[in-house]
Amino acid sequence: MKYEEKIREFLGTLRKQGYPKEFIDRLKALKGKRSQTVVLHILKHGSVTTEELKSVYGYHHPPRARRDVIEQGIPLKTIKVRNSKGRRTIAAYTLGDPAEIRKGITGREVVPKALKKNLLQKYTAKCMICNARFDERYLQVDHRIPYEIAGKVPEEDPEAYMLLCRSCNRAKSWSCEHCANWREEKNSKLCRSCYWGSPDLYTHIALQSIRRLDIAWYQDDVQQYERLKQHAIARGESMSDYVKRILEKHLKELESSS
Repeated sequence: MKYEEKIREFLGTLRKQGYPKEFIDRLKALKGKRSQTVVLHILKHGSVTTEELKSVYGYHHPPRARRDVIEQGIPLKTIKVRNSKGRRTIAAYTLGDPAEIRKGITGREVVPKALKKNLLQKYTAKCMICNARFDERYLQVDHRIPYEIAGKVPEEDPEAYMLLCRSCNRAKSWSCEHCANWREEKNSKLCRSCYWGSPDLYTHIALQSIRRLDIAWYQDDVQQYERLKQHAIARGESMSDYVKRILEKHLKELESSS
């Protein structure tokens, strides 16, 4: 049974509950199997947990499934519930306030292969956050400024997109969704000056005064990493603290010699 047929079962209930026509029309026009799955589960059960998205539907990054719905203008609310064993608290998603429908947002489209090819030619096959090199198939095309903020941007403009590994893409998604700019202002300029949008030239990370340096060692450089790690362990320091201390020492030496 197609999505259009399945959702008809819930339209009468939604109308009785006072949901406006615009909200219902958005639900009917929802695109994408993942977003449709989220909405149908919520309509049937009242909410869908991150645990259910993983165990029942095989979506191993639930916030991405949530974003699929939100990016089509449909508000979702995150609540806290107990997992199936009642041992810990997890997130669950329910329909949000219809008044929070985002006009002008119609959902992201499938990334054309030509766009990814152009990005690979321009930036090579590496993640633009951690700078690690990957096989092309493991790199994902992501909007430099989140779709939720800027909406659709021209595919002809490679500067509007980034190549990210899956790990960095998940980290960016989490950070952006917990940023006040995402929840309130939705200011594209703030995103452009953020680490997640411009990792080489930024003034903040999700509006916080933070600086970070992502370094990846691969192939022949791995042995260098292992040597650093052994020195850090011998001094009882974490890798990040040890590397920062080395950099600070080197910086002082440079400044004293100039």
